[in-house]
Amino acid sequence: MQSLNSSNKFLHQNATLLCEQYGITPHDLARIQAFAAVVEPKMDEMVDSWYDWLKTQPEFAEYFTEQDTLTRVQGLQHSYWQLFMSGSVDDAYVSRRRRVGEAHARIGLPLNTYFAGMNRFLECFRDVAEASGMAAEEVVATQHSVAKLLHLDTAIVVETYNTMMDETLTAQSRSLLEMSTPVTNIWDGILLLPVVGLIDSRRARDIMNATLEKIEESQARVFILDISGVGVVDTAVANHLIKICRATRLMGCESIISGISPAIAQTVVELGIDAEDVQSTATMKDALASAARQLGMEISELD
Repeated sequence: MQSLNSSNKFLHQNATLLCEQYGITPHDLARIQAFAAVVEPKMDEMVDSWYDWLKTQPEFAEYFTEQDTLTRVQGLQHSYWQLFMSGSVDDAYVSRRRRVGEAHARIGLPLNTYFAGMNRFLECFRDVAEASGMAAEEVVATQHSVAKLLHLDTAIVVETYNTMMDETLTAQSRSLLEMSTPVTNIWDGILLLPVVGLIDSRRARDIMNATLEKIEESQARVFILDISGVGVVDTAVANHLIKICRATRLMGCESIISGISPAIAQTVVELGIDAEDVQSTATMKDALASAARQLGMEISELD
């Protein structure tokens, strides 16, 4: 799969550049236009044959159970191939093909089914050409021209599909990251962030960004980072935590790392990581007590 940037670059090319890229010449488009007169009388038969094939695929029962949906999609198939056989590939043509990719992405139709379906139609075109009485050389040339345009169509649809899926996954990842960095103002001047799971460079950066934004918003003076739910602490993780603490201090907010287990403490020492300027506690309770003292308060238990 191409990267999102590569896909966007491809999708923003105009029709002329795309035709050049796929070797589609005016002669190819002229052959397709001439072939339209042969295909048009057979189009209903081709579409029906294609849907007979689709009914044998497992995706049919999932996506085409309702007759209204099936009838509507069959009508769209006719429109799709009429535009294809027009042999007019301009920016409007490319735009309509992109909308096909968007539709496939929205319903989640697997790409392998799309590939198989396009290949099936290519076979239908070959059968129609061979049965038309065209000269063998013209059959081959026409089939080659049809294949070029079909490949371009497929590329546009697939790149659009992939771009939309990438954007969806990016949005989902962003939402999950936001959910995994719930910096909470638990008392005036005190922020708390409990971290669970693994911390990598990206997550550490998100934690830092979320924390610094919350400090600026709340003017907090103490930030508690609880790592009792972090399973593994290595050199990279420890360095990330120290950077977070130092960044908060630059904003006038002292950090306390709570949930330091004996194993984590031993790991930090064995790795030779300089953590002398980082406040740490074994439990969140101790961290809360320390934060309160720094703000001139005292936490006491009720009788």
